[in-house]
Amino acid sequence: MDSSPLHAESPKKAWLINRNYAFLWSGQAISNLGDMVFDTTLVLWVSTKIAAHQSWAPLAISGVMLSAALPTLLIGPLAGVFTDRWDKRRTMLLMDFSRALFVLLLFVAALPLPLHISPSATLTMIYAMVALNATCSQFFAPARTTLIRDTVEAKDQARAGGLAQVSQNLAIIIGPPLAAPLLFVVGVEWALLINALSFVVSFFAILMVRSHKIVEPEGQKDHGQLSFWSELRAGLTFFGHSQILMTLLICITIVTLGTGMMNVLDVFFVTRNLHVDSSLYGLIGMGFGAGSILGAVISTFFTQRLEVVRTFWGCLVMAGLLIFAYSRMTSFIPALMIFTIVGIPIAALNTAFFPLLLHATPREMLGRVLSVINPTQTLAALVSTLLAGFLASQFSFHTSVLGSNFGTIDTIFSGGALMIILGGVYALVTLSHIRLDE
Repeated sequence: MDSSPLHAESPKKAWLINRNYAFLWSGQAISNLGDMVFDTTLVLWVSTKIAAHQSWAPLAISGVMLSAALPTLLIGPLAGVFTDRWDKRRTMLLMDFSRALFVLLLFVAALPLPLHISPSATLTMIYAMVALNATCSQFFAPARTTLIRDTVEAKDQARAGGLAQVSQNLAIIIGPPLAAPLLFVVGVEWALLINALSFVVSFFAILMVRSHKIVEPEGQKDHGQLSFWSELRAGLTFFGHSQILMTLLICITIVTLGTGMMNVLDVFFVTRNLHVDSSLYGLIGMGFGAGSILGAVISTFFTQRLEVVRTFWGCLVMAGLLIFAYSRMTSFIPALMIFTIVGIPIAALNTAFFPLLLHATPREMLGRVLSVINPTQTLAALVSTLLAGFLASQFSFHTSVLGSNFGTIDTIFSGGALMIILGGVYALVTLSHIRLDE
């Protein structure tokens, strides 16, 4: 596909690459922030209002998480076929419109109307809206990735990945602190309204993308000769035969398993290993977020100097080594400094992932490829959560090796770090021959 007209309009070395990407990034940045406010608000709403002082409150919160995960696992693997068929910009517009509508319906239900709605009915509505929003995301995300491929030249795709990491991590840092005041000061309905409006902003930003210059390949215009299952099978076969994609999948799964266990157990690590109050736990997450933003900003430097493949496997190894060092900490300040630095290679790793994915995947397969990666990553996150809880609760030990003390939680962290290091070595072996400029 000759999409050069799309890029000719962009100013030289513009910070947001070109006009089309600037609109895509800006809309997604606002949407990411709205999502983080929405997600945090739901957890607080359920735990402090709907299920306050109830023994089943943790189960109710788990229902929110499950409602978000199930569409990824059940619908995500199938959505790629449709996103590969459909017009990408129209798909994104439809999904943003639908998500805004779903959240507005929940907003109306949350208004202080003279109606009695039982907690079970409210939870049912929350679960339904979360599931519907997550379903829309299964179509929106692959379409957005393809549209970015269409609007960003190959030489700028690593930079586009880095900018996406910046917006995502800014939302992670800013969103949760905003959610609590919105809920407790002005009410849950206004936090929901903000999320709905974020989808409206995203909708109009996508509307500004000049998609009339994006020409669908001839082979994509008629899918009548292939059945849904034939296209799905073709996508899975392509994925299984791609060394790059299989390597990316294995490495991302390993990282998700390792970091997922840390997310579950880190609060216990802070109190038991670092010997500080749990109130300081939030600083660890903020430090990681700050490091991730820095890593996303400077990731272009890594990809230009080291090349994308070296950045990918090098950041895997570096992240693993830093996490291992973190697991050996017994003092809060050094641990906070190390975990802040961990965010740098993790962000650079995610940045390098993007151009590798686009290099290995034809445009007409991108939806189906992402429909393998995203559900697998979600499944790995769920497995890591269950595995961390099982290991930490069923195995309790303390030993000393060469003068170093090892307990249950830090040993789990060390095991995850070793997995990530081995993933980096595996990527070095399997991807060392890849050159993206070829």
